Amino acid sequence: MKFSAVVLILACSAATIAQPVAVTTSDLPERPEQLVYDELDFTVPDGNGFRHVLSNGVAVYIAEDHTFPLVSLRMTLRQGSYLEPADKVGLASLTGRMMRTGGTQSMTPETFDEETAFLAANISSSGGNAQASASLGCITPQLDACLGLFFEMLRTPRFDESRLQIEKGNILESMRQRNDDAGDILGREWDFLLRGEDHYSSRRMTEANLNAISRADLADFHEKYWRPENMVIAVSGDVDTNAFLAKLEENLADWPGEGADAKWPPPQPTHTVKPGVYSVEKDIPQGKVLIGHLVPQWTDWDNPDRAALQVMQHILGGSGFTSRIMKRVRSDEGLAYSAGSRFSFDALEPGTFTLSFQSKSPTVALAAKIAIEEVTRIQTEPVTPEELGVAKSALVETFPRRWESARQRASIFATDAYLGRSHSYWQNWRPQIEAVTANDVLRVAKKYLSPEEIVFLVVGKWDEIAPGDADDRANMMEFFGGEVTHIPLRDPLTLK
Repeated sequence: MKFSAVVLILACSAATIAQPVAVTTSDLPERPEQLVYDELDFTVPDGNGFRHVLSNGVAVYIAEDHTFPLVSLRMTLRQGSYLEPADKVGLASLTGRMMRTGGTQSMTPETFDEETAFLAANISSSGGNAQASASLGCITPQLDACLGLFFEMLRTPRFDESRLQIEKGNILESMRQRNDDAGDILGREWDFLLRGEDHYSSRRMTEANLNAISRADLADFHEKYWRPENMVIAVSGDVDTNAFLAKLEENLADWPGEGADAKWPPPQPTHTVKPGVYSVEKDIPQGKVLIGHLVPQWTDWDNPDRAALQVMQHILGGSGFTSRIMKRVRSDEGLAYSAGSRFSFDALEPGTFTLSFQSKSPTVALAAKIAIEEVTRIQTEPVTPEELGVAKSALVETFPRRWESARQRASIFATDAYLGRSHSYWQNWRPQIEAVTANDVLRVAKKYLSPEEIVFLVVGKWDEIAPGDADDRANMMEFFGGEVTHIPLRDPLTLK
């Protein structure tokens, strides 16, 4: 192992050794409730103080932290699977993966792996639906050498043919196992029901898609979209800001030409959602369930409804054991190990409001009935002062934890830039939460939640789920008049 890597390991180990602290019994209160803490004084950092712009227009956020000789860099790009040809689904993901595993023009995959390991560096790249990313983690003494490897991967990937065939074989084997896990089936069909099978955020690669993708396709996608004009960079750790900006200029400013238009933002779904009950047959002991609907795309981050919705979500189903849904479904009735809800704020497309749980087949209907009752209740009855106070305190008092590390700070502000969100959003976050009233929670619940428009999807043994529980407290006839659409289990390679 290289000397610098050994030094890093020893330094990190030494940092974890507890130091003795002199404590006398007179310093300790007799009971826990007598403990007194200083009031937390936390000021949200100003994102503009971390922001820098390179000569080619790339935004860079740098948060210095000299505690350890470590550097972290994450590059986010506005591009993704929405740019793929219709017959080559999975191209963006495969391109991102193979950039790291397929070597570079000057190094075989084996050589690149060896060099990365020798420098004790962590280098990765990936592609997603509306975002691609590449990251580097290394020790300060090897920063220049690691940056050299990182940017060589970014700019001149080899896409080694033998590695590509291995990766395609792994993907094909993974496809064959698609129907083994009921959770995978649930997630796939849920996306299809809400956004359609052809929208970039829901479609899945098939065997035909995989076979249609060649090494030339990877190189072409990389040339078009892995480019500086699509990048936002977050850097944290043991760096000097000005010196690091100079290094980025050196590696990015001479990137030649321009790629294809990334057509930002991505296209919206055009699928018409049909509310109702849907089931997929799977021989499992518990039914897996998702219930919900689309909610509006979120671009107005200063809208005070955002704060009221977060408080509502915390009370309804987002706070674990203190949420209403968890209390009733698990604690009171013992119908599920975990149950809850989620309201997603998506800046690029409509988000979702989702109820989720898994329960024994005969009690699926009862658990669903209770969860939907709680949605209706939060739309018709003001939350209690105690619920409101607990939710607001939990959100406000845990907020500083988002900013604990330099990496978190740089990442948050880079995400702002990626989404086009103002950094002032974070300055307003706590005051808006603190201002939420019970009437605000009631108002947004009525405005954004639509129990009558839900999609109810269950994966499991329908003949055991439909009749309901033995005490006849609920059955599936209570939802949409008992009408159900049975979705056949798709072929894992064709998804037909």
